[in-house]
Amino acid sequence: MSNPENKFSMRAKRPQTIAGALGGLLKIFGARASDSDLVARWGEIMPRDIADVAQICAIKKTPNKKYNIVLRPTNPALALELSYKKDEIKKQIDKYFGYDAVEKISFRR
Repeated sequence: MSNPENKFSMRAKRPQTIAGALGGLLKIFGARASDSDLVARWGEIMPRDIADVAQICAIKKTPNKKYNIVLRPTNPALALELSYKKDEIKKQIDKYFGYDAVEKISFRR
């Protein structure tokens, strides 16, 4: 018999990418993977007021191993409000990775 509360026995209702599946396993063990894991867990990492109005649309790794992150607001009028919260967004992402990971945050409409 399988235990319904066992996290390893839960299956996704649709096919997953390898990165998505590994991100789920790493989440169980408490490890953090990469930028793809950041995208998958955006709603958990960011405060609700930011996660509801912005999504990551691009992540570029710089030669100095930091990230340039491009966010897309759900409504273009929110870009200005989000620009005021750049420091908070950077702080949350840096906290998630455990080091100074973000070089630049920009917005695309």
